[in-house]
Amino acid sequence: MFKILIILHTLGATIWTGGHLLLAVTVLPKALKTRNPELVHQFEENFEGFGLIALLLQVVTGLGLTWTYFPGFEHFWAFDSFLSTYIGIKLLLLLATLALAIHARFFIVPNLTPETLNSLAYHIIGVTTLAVLFVVLGAGIRVGGLT
Repeated sequence: MFKILIILHTLGATIWTGGHLLLAVTVLPKALKTRNPELVHQFEENFEGFGLIALLLQVVTGLGLTWTYFPGFEHFWAFDSFLSTYIGIKLLLLLATLALAIHARFFIVPNLTPETLNSLAYHIIGVTTLAVLFVVLGAGIRVGGLT
């Protein structure tokens, strides 16, 4: 079961992070250059459902993996190992991701215009950076730490 959780978690990370890298590196620069928020809307329309399923898959499998390392979450909150520290940081990254996504979804996207595109760009760059940090920390967990 552990190996299946790792595979599914990695698959979710691939979709989530890859999608945001694609958005940040290809779609966003074109949208900013042409001041056309519709380019971002089109990408999001196609990616949002798939991306959210991938994020949910990561959350569920991440909790399963955490349970594997810390049955009953016992000793997890001690943060006395790189493992509990990395997982704790990943949980903070998840909260930051959710905060950015909620803010963008309810406050920026409904009023998106060419003039407000920069605000959305900061959110896209933020979520993409967080996604990459998820991958880095996840790799760190698998290789025994990054230090």
